Amino acid sequence: MFTGIIETLGVVTDLKKEQNNLHITIKSDITPELKIDQSVAHNGVCLTVVSISNDEYTVTAIQETLNKTSLGTLNINDLVNLERAMKLGDRLDGHIVQGHVDQTAICANIEEANGSWLFTFEYNPILNNITIEKGSITVNGTSLTVVNSQNNSFSVAIIPYTYNNTNFKTLNKNSVVNLEFDVLGKYVAKLVGLNTTGGN
Repeated sequence: MFTGIIETLGVVTDLKKEQNNLHITIKSDITPELKIDQSVAHNGVCLTVVSISNDEYTVTAIQETLNKTSLGTLNINDLVNLERAMKLGDRLDGHIVQGHVDQTAICANIEEANGSWLFTFEYNPILNNITIEKGSITVNGTSLTVVNSQNNSFSVAIIPYTYNNTNFKTLNKNSVVNLEFDVLGKYVAKLVGLNTTGGN
C-alpha cells in the first residue's frame, strides 16, 4: 500500500526487453535502502525489485502491466516518480493508493496560474472510472485533488514543491500518464452498478 506522496525521483539507466517482459533499471538515491523482493511504486505502478547493483536497481514489468500503463513508453534518462510502500503506523499524508494503475490518460492542457500550474488530463470513459470534485486521484503515483471533474477529464492544481520534486516538470501536452482512481470511489461505483473494471 502507498500514499501517493512521492519520495524521490529516479532516472532510467537501462531498458531490456525479454520476450514479453521489460526489465527497467533505475538509478536512485534510495537504492542503498532497498531489498530484493521489495515493492516500489514507479509512476504509480507497483513493481518488485529483482536486482540491486550499487546505486541502481532493476524491476520487471510484464505484458499485462505494459498494456495498461505508460511504462512501455519509457526512455533512457526519463525521470520516474518513486515511492516505497508505507510503513505500518505511518501518517497517511496522501490517500490510500494500491499501486494498481486503472488506465492511462493524455495531458490535454497545462496552464500557469500565478505561481502554480493547472494540468488537465483526458481519459477514455469506457472503463467507467470516475472522479468527483475535490476527490482524490493518483497521477503518475502522485496523490492529488480533483478540480473540474468531467465525464472523461479532470484537472489538478500543482504547487511549486510538487512541480519541482516530481516528474510533472517533464510533462508536456499529449504526454501519457498513469491514473489510479480512488479505491473507495471504485467500491462505491461497483456497489451502485457502474461495474468499473481495470487495474494491472
